[in-house]
Amino acid sequence: MSIRTIFFDLDDTLYPADSGVWMAIQDRIHIYMRDRLHIPADQIVPLRKELFNTYGTTLRGLQHTREIDTLDYLDYVHDIPLAQFFPPNPGLRTYLQSLPQRKIIFTNSDRNHARRVLKHLGVEDCFELLIDILDLDPYCKPQEAAFQIALRKAGEDQPQHCALIDDNVNNLATARSLGFYTVWVGAGTPPAECNGQITCIAELAGITDTWNGYHHRN
Repeated sequence: MSIRTIFFDLDDTLYPADSGVWMAIQDRIHIYMRDRLHIPADQIVPLRKELFNTYGTTLRGLQHTREIDTLDYLDYVHDIPLAQFFPPNPGLRTYLQSLPQRKIIFTNSDRNHARRVLKHLGVEDCFELLIDILDLDPYCKPQEAAFQIALRKAGEDQPQHCALIDDNVNNLATARSLGFYTVWVGAGTPPAECNGQITCIAELAGITDTWNGYHHRN
């Protein structure tokens, strides 16, 4: 069975997870919660953990528990100088263009941040569709409903013909349960949760080698 649509996560997937981008975004989230929502600094980390575990993302948690301006929050936390964290990647562009499958961004970030990342990498025209956190409202990855929305927006009714490439094993576990072919991308030892059920690669260029095995097994 062939893969015809690849859903790509954005952050820590299209660029290295050790770039520092996520740490910078987390710092901005903490500052937002402290300065805009007036939450005591010593309460922010445990509160974020609670919101994440309950609602899937800090944003979804704040939407449910506090009156926030969603667009203001997204603009604020993603206001970071991308050029300080990773360079443009012509090799990534060449590689993505070599893949014959449809390519779609599927992210819990917002489209303004996603477009900035794609433009900085030099791959903004390599994807035919961008599905972001606003498209998924009120859900987010790894919730199954978010994947159903993504499939519908992509015009896909057969997840067994789709792949998800992501750095988050929880997202991949949901995708796999729906029939996606799943690929974890990241440096170092793969998470134990992969457990031989999720293909693991160190960088995106390793994807091609996984398709033949998938085709053979199916």
